Amino acid sequence: MWTTENRPRYNRDCLRYPSDLTDAEWTVIEPLIPPAKHGGRRRTVVMREVVNGVMYVLSTGCQWRYLPKDLPPKSTVHDYLTRWGHDGTIERIHHALYVQCRELAGREASPTACVIDSQSVKSAEKGGPGSIRPAMMQARRSRARSGMSWSIRSACCSTPSCTRRIFRIAMVASCC
Repeated sequence: MWTTENRPRYNRDCLRYPSDLTDAEWTVIEPLIPPAKHGGRRRTVVMREVVNGVMYVLSTGCQWRYLPKDLPPKSTVHDYLTRWGHDGTIERIHHALYVQCRELAGREASPTACVIDSQSVKSAEKGGPGSIRPAMMQARRSRARSGMSWSIRSACCSTPSCTRRIFRIAMVASCC
């Protein structure tokens, strides 16, 4: 609920882009970013700007080539996002933010209950998702008509769960 006490907490007017991380958000995420690899050249990119680039693409839905010039190059941001998807960094960030939000809400860190609706029970009784009638299933759309650009799909490791995880990170980071 928007109250006079909450408004300043969610105000993003002082940031360069509304998708940029605040200092408080960065202090939570920074320890979870893997350090640079040993050997080779030193890391020259600012990791906070890489995360800001990822958040910009995910919040605006723009194509990688339209990433603003004051953020790191599109190839750098995309490569880090792909690497973090493969090495589990995205999952660690999501888990840390998830636990923090649950604790701020006064709940236990891990949920203790599960909700099952009647449709889930019906499909489980009949043998799982393969037995659901086609009329109950969502219509499939081609990738060209899906509404999500190919660059965002490929940036998210080409798995729907990874895409949902990154969007949840964006939402949790803005809620805490």
